[in-house]
Amino acid sequence: MRLVICFWPSVPTVDTSLYNLSPAQAAFFKTQTGIDNDEDLKKHILEVQAKAYKVAPYPCIHGFGFLQLNLSKFPVYEHILQLGRERPNAVLLDIGCCFGVDARKAAADGFPAKNIVASDVVNEFLQLSHELFKTTPASYPGCLLPGDAFDPEFLSIVAPSDDISPAPAIDLSSLKSLNPLHGRISAINAIAFFHLFNEEKQLHVARALAGLLSAQPGSVICGFDTGALEKGIVTANLSGVEYQTFSHSPETWLSLWDGEVFEKGTVKVETELVEIPVFDTRHLMMRWSVTRL
Repeated sequence: MRLVICFWPSVPTVDTSLYNLSPAQAAFFKTQTGIDNDEDLKKHILEVQAKAYKVAPYPCIHGFGFLQLNLSKFPVYEHILQLGRERPNAVLLDIGCCFGVDARKAAADGFPAKNIVASDVVNEFLQLSHELFKTTPASYPGCLLPGDAFDPEFLSIVAPSDDISPAPAIDLSSLKSLNPLHGRISAINAIAFFHLFNEEKQLHVARALAGLLSAQPGSVICGFDTGALEKGIVTANLSGVEYQTFSHSPETWLSLWDGEVFEKGTVKVETELVEIPVFDTRHLMMRWSVTRL
């Protein structure tokens, strides 16, 4: 799994030599796009990447991190797919989704696409999602919803729901914001999202996402962010560019969710620190999930 940090202090030029699909990625994108030839697929992806990099030159675009099938590698992924199969009207939110690749993968693996919301602050990414996957709003039933998670008109903070009754069906295609989904979402994918923000904003977005999560046992939020043995600012070098992120430790991440965001004892928080290669260095990352009990 690769690191996806979506900002640069300065902007490097595109390096197409970084393009390298794994067998699983190649099989997925060939099936989704209908492009069977490796070189034709590469040409198609590079064309979409070039358009995205002009809009927002993020490291996840530069290093092709947007092509990663991240969520499907998580231990909690099968549980999320099970929610989609077995829980009536279960909704999956892919927040900070970029092109919504995790959302598309979940749909391909059986989570009902009509019950998936992929959201990003960069609307052009959502438009390019259709270009990448060769779909249209008419042909793909998933909801691609642009919006700013810090805009209360789009996502306000409410107390976590305590209503465990089944949620009624909702037409996601009519959504203009995430607020109608308070207390209704069964699973939230927030991979490479929290580490974009400072400590104060991480708490804000944690409370905002908690208000969306269903109170039904098994509802889950998961993510993968820069981690640390002790919380604080982490400085690292990415492709010759120095950047800083605020990173929680497993202990502070647990206490944030279990006791500050949610009432203590009402969620199970699981964390795992892992070292991953990023270009020519290694970075400490934290894989995590928060599950309602």
